[in-house]
Amino acid sequence: MIATAPIRFRAGVEGILTSNQDPYHGAVTASSTRPRSLLVVGAHAADFVWRAAGTVAVHTAAGWRAIVVALSYGERGESGDLWKQPGQTVENVKRIRHQECSRAAAAIGAEFVAFDLGDYPLEAPAEAVGRLVELMRELRPDVVITHTPADPFNPDHPVAFAVADRARKIAMGAAGVASAFATIPPPRMYLFEPHHPEQCGFWPNTFVDYTSVAERKEEAMAAMAAQSYLRDHYRERGLQRAVQARYFGAGPETRYVEAFELTTPRLVDGL
Repeated sequence: MIATAPIRFRAGVEGILTSNQDPYHGAVTASSTRPRSLLVVGAHAADFVWRAAGTVAVHTAAGWRAIVVALSYGERGESGDLWKQPGQTVENVKRIRHQECSRAAAAIGAEFVAFDLGDYPLEAPAEAVGRLVELMRELRPDVVITHTPADPFNPDHPVAFAVADRARKIAMGAAGVASAFATIPPPRMYLFEPHHPEQCGFWPNTFVDYTSVAERKEEAMAAMAAQSYLRDHYRERGLQRAVQARYFGAGPETRYVEAFELTTPRLVDGL
C-alpha cells in the first residue's frame, strides 16, 4: 500500500477549500457572488464542537457560511453531567443542550439546526433524510463534514454518516445528468476525527491549522457544560495533531490542528 502524506492547510489562507476554488478542481476559478458554504452533520448536539469547531471558525472568519446539524441532542446518552442532577428529565436536558449548542455555534460563526430524532439509539426515518436533502439544496455546500462510517463504541455515529452520505448523493444526483429534481454541485466530503481513531478506521489525510481562531473553539467548548469532561481531551488532541503536522511542513507557530479524512477524490490540473 502506498502511504500518502497528509495535506496541511494554513488557517485563514486556504482552509479545506480556497474561497474561490472549484470543489473538485485544484485550479482557481472566478469568484461567485454566492458565499462558499460548509455543512457539518453530527449524530449528537456537541459532535461538531469537539471535532470541527476550529475548522468551522477558520472558514466563517474567511466569509464562508456554515450550518451545523445535530440529528439528536444527545440527551439520553451524551449529557453525562446533566444526569447527575436529581430529578432530571429528558425534556429539560434537551432544552439545556439546545441552549448550549446555540451558544457554541454562535461562538464559531455558524448556524445551529436540531433535528431532534432521539439518541441511543438514533433512528433516522426517510423524512429526516429528505429534510437534510432540502437543506443541502438550499445551502449548496462546498464541503460536508460528518462521522466515520464505522464506530465500534457508539451506536449513533455510523447512522449519522449514513444519513449524511445518502442525503449528499440524492442532493447531487447522478453527477451532471439531467434529473426530474433540483440538484447541487457535488460537495467534497470529509470525516472528522472520532474519539477512537484507530478502532474506527480513520485515515487522516487533511489537517487544518486553527491556531488563529483557537480562542473561538475554546469558547464553543466552554459552552458545552453537559460534557465538560471532554474539553481537555480535545484540546490535547489539537496540540498532538499540530506536532504531527510539523513532519509535513508546519512551523512552530502552528499550535492547534484538527484532522479530517477526505473521502471524495479531487481532480487537479497538476501535482
